[in-house]
Amino acid sequence: MSLRARLSADTKTAMKAKDQLTLSTLRLINAAIKDRDIALRGDSEDREISDAEITAVLSRMVKQRHESARAYEEGGRLELVEREMAEIAVIEAYLPRQLSADETESAIAETITELEAGSIRDMGKVMNALKARYTGQMDFTQVGPLVKARLMGN
Repeated sequence: MSLRARLSADTKTAMKAKDQLTLSTLRLINAAIKDRDIALRGDSEDREISDAEITAVLSRMVKQRHESARAYEEGGRLELVEREMAEIAVIEAYLPRQLSADETESAIAETITELEAGSIRDMGKVMNALKARYTGQMDFTQVGPLVKARLMGN
């Protein structure tokens, strides 16, 4: 089942169960996907975003909510922090499993070896390969410095 179909089915289930939090979060997800579909219509009328692109949208949504939760926490708005964290939990259910620190290190080493990257100039090539393979499974804000350190050590 495609990610889009799963989201649609889960939206219907949440409606029937009257699960307001899940329903509102799924509606936000569907709206973000629809926005992305519309943005791509200039290329061709039939094109819908792929599961990989949906995963990227979901990852951005999680990142935005983490930032919002941090801001709410600084402002002392704990009820809003709880809401953001609850939305994150719903969104993350549709993301692939996050790689552990060891798995991330292994993936970085594998990619560097595979691409025969030997200097910091190859960082973009390595990051692009990692993003293509592990979108939604790694936090690339944390991976960047790891790749840089490894390339500078080579």
